[in-house]
Amino acid sequence: MIDTAGLLTLAHWLSPAFPTGAFAFSHGLEAAIADGQVCDAAGLQDWLDVMLTHGAGRTDAIFLYAAHHGGDLPTLAALAAALQPSAERRTETLMQGAAFATTLRAVWPHDLPDMALPLVVGRAAALQGLPAGPVAAVYLQAMVVNLTQAAQRLMPLGQTAAARIVAGLGPVVAKLAAATALLTTDDVGSAAFAIDIASMRHAGMEPRLFRS
Repeated sequence: MIDTAGLLTLAHWLSPAFPTGAFAFSHGLEAAIADGQVCDAAGLQDWLDVMLTHGAGRTDAIFLYAAHHGGDLPTLAALAAALQPSAERRTETLMQGAAFATTLRAVWPHDLPDMALPLVVGRAAALQGLPAGPVAAVYLQAMVVNLTQAAQRLMPLGQTAAARIVAGLGPVVAKLAAATALLTTDDVGSAAFAIDIASMRHAGMEPRLFRS
């Protein structure tokens, strides 16, 4: 359960307005759209579904739970950084995590180190007394929202279509948040090869709008 104060904190932390710089990253989606791998709303929803269930969504949720449950942060931080599939994706999670931690240190009494975003969110949630399950679910939905907003700047995708994608992936987010609660870092792994390759290809794109 989560009380009203906790719900408001969680909504604040994982809002697009929270200063993590998430708007600057597309998780390789910019390259996928440029290459024609994603060209319409249906394709985008499929791409995000794979990202969640076979890629960074699943991995981030596992790390979030591990940090929330009191795992050793230096060990988790080294592992989370080492397992990023590309340099840009490593920058994406580390920069957003550092920005999140900086704001926490300035506004909340949580003196957390700079590290990958899901680790900062997970440990901060534990310190704040927020239950891990809702935090993981909202974190995953925030990933979907951010990438859907990125797609709106890269392809013909109206607000209604974007909202339909976020709503359509809601059951996927809920199922994944529940399933990863039972996993440990021994279960970390991904099979989202096209997404990982897109993130590698993005590094050589010119011009581009996003940092990943």
